[in-house]
Amino acid sequence: MLDATGLGKRYGRRRWGLRDCSFAVPAGRVVAVVGANGAGKSTLLRLAAGLTRPTEGVIRLDGTPVHRALSRIAYVGQAKPLYGGFTVAETIRFGRATNPGFDARGTEARLNDLGIAPKCRISRLSGGRRTQVAIALALGKRADVVLLDEPMADLDPLARLALMGELMTTVEERGCTVLVSSHALTELADVCDTLLLCNDGALQVVGGIDDLVTSHRVLVGPAEAYGGGARIGEHAVVSARTTPRQATVLVRVRSDTFDPRWAVHEVSLTDVVLGYLRSPGTTVVAGPAEVAA
Repeated sequence: MLDATGLGKRYGRRRWGLRDCSFAVPAGRVVAVVGANGAGKSTLLRLAAGLTRPTEGVIRLDGTPVHRALSRIAYVGQAKPLYGGFTVAETIRFGRATNPGFDARGTEARLNDLGIAPKCRISRLSGGRRTQVAIALALGKRADVVLLDEPMADLDPLARLALMGELMTTVEERGCTVLVSSHALTELADVCDTLLLCNDGALQVVGGIDDLVTSHRVLVGPAEAYGGGARIGEHAVVSARTTPRQATVLVRVRSDTFDPRWAVHEVSLTDVVLGYLRSPGTTVVAGPAEVAA
């Protein structure tokens, strides 16, 4: 569905927002795009949306460069830009007029369910409600690819859960692909099946979330058992935190065999993400063969 080869974006003469980014994501996936601030997440989504042209490489939708497939892509940026002078009803009419196949009735129904009245002016809505309108417009476009950049930043916990549930329903019903950039790793872990981890302008980790979680462990043991090496037995070290007495190490496991000095703990998506962010020189490609870098 969506693939990138050698994708890069340079700002000015020297500063790269993203470089040498390659991946392929099939239809029907919900993809978590994560990383620290300034890591390249927003740049990646803007490139995928066709809002900015790459300095190098290409990103395609079903083999077509994305800037030639804009009718099949929906995008909500961090600023959630809407026309403040419009009412909600006028905003929906604008969406219908500018997007073939726009689901105006479904969009209006969704916003009514949220208590956002058609006569409300956009400029008078709270930040969270403006976000809800922007997301409703994006889903109403019925696009093949939906790109959401920090959609949960303005939403309360209940609204976040509702949004994640709606994204899952949308993917199941229409088979579209959704990319969500967020720091809310717990919510992402419940919904997303694929991870794109950006770090310092590069794509550091690509893979299925279940595969990444099951292939990593946290080892806790005496500091002398670690020694600062790149491996612990046959297991590759991703990152480590040490005190004079104890070491806590994230490893990518190769077998079920561990030195008995180590206590072995299963990991969460948060453990995996933080471990790789602490070690920007370490990269991994995991998960189903069709998700590749």
